[in-house]
Amino acid sequence: MIARRSFLSTAAIGAGALFVAPGLALATVATDRRFVFIIQRGAADGLDILRPTGDPAFAGLRGDLVGDGAGTRLDSMFSLHPALAEVGRMYGQGQALFVHAVASPYRDRSHFDGQNVLETGGAQPYVVRDGWLNRLVTMLPRSSDEAIAIAPTVPTALRGSVQVASFAPSALPHAADDLMTRVTALYAEDPQLHTAWAAALETKGLATGANSGQDPASLGRLTASFLTKPNGPRIAMLETLGWDTHTAQKGRLANQLKKLDAMLAALRDGLGPVWANTTVLVATEFGRTVAVNGTGGTDHGTGSVAMLVGGAVKGGRVIADWPGLAPANLYEARDLRPTGALDSLIAGAAAESLALDPERVGRGLFAQATRDRPMAGLLRI
Repeated sequence: MIARRSFLSTAAIGAGALFVAPGLALATVATDRRFVFIIQRGAADGLDILRPTGDPAFAGLRGDLVGDGAGTRLDSMFSLHPALAEVGRMYGQGQALFVHAVASPYRDRSHFDGQNVLETGGAQPYVVRDGWLNRLVTMLPRSSDEAIAIAPTVPTALRGSVQVASFAPSALPHAADDLMTRVTALYAEDPQLHTAWAAALETKGLATGANSGQDPASLGRLTASFLTKPNGPRIAMLETLGWDTHTAQKGRLANQLKKLDAMLAALRDGLGPVWANTTVLVATEFGRTVAVNGTGGTDHGTGSVAMLVGGAVKGGRVIADWPGLAPANLYEARDLRPTGALDSLIAGAAAESLALDPERVGRGLFAQATRDRPMAGLLRI
């Protein structure tokens, strides 16, 4: 546990700092735009999230798995899983787009290794030490590298030169309201501690008011409450778990997608007018097999789908160089073949979202991983 004065000074979350709560991390930078990265840990099945119903091979491969109808038809090839109702509405309003058949440079099927490559921006696991989101923060104006993580560990994507301290919540009983009032009065005239203590109390109130972000909608509202503060953070990362659907995928994935849909809707509603300047990127470490296994699930694969949502997104479209699902077109005779680079999408979305030079962002975030140029034309702003 860190010292009292250290906790108070970092709780203010100065410009350039990172703030991490369970499942949520935030960075304060000098911009009016917002960029949110949501990682789907566990390898989300892109073929079920955005179904290629127009591919002649799809029905034969996935017929037993897709028992809830085709979902929202987006175009002649793709249909959106019915659990993503709010995302479907965003798509219809031009605020969501999908990039299918994408993957990081990683081509094996280990969750830990795949997530490391996705979060560091490296070409191989554990070659790059820091995370691409941390490096992104360093490209923006900032005045402080101090931060606090309200969690035992900091996500890999956030580790790097922008330092993040760790603060594990105490198992002791919460302080009584009377004690909190007395401490507030004690610091009222202190020029150093008054502002920091007030910020700490505000942060505590936001987290408590949103149930500490434990359910998806609350986490979306909590994120929005920070991102809408006048001098608050402008970059956020959210972690979602449970996407490893080896068994009973039909019900399990539908439940996961309903939660993601609720989180995104709560984030949108909580941001209000700020939503117009917001970009949310959702991505996973790799996809799942084309064929269904014997337990009604799918195994670790390669290509998957990523999505961009937000008022800043130039949506209402699917970007895909579709490889097809015929046996001869599969990667290693089992997976959706990647035809797009996830690194290119991340670099392009981050650069356009934060008004940075795309080539500089591509070099800074993924220099060791890909030579693909950042995707362009993803946003309206």
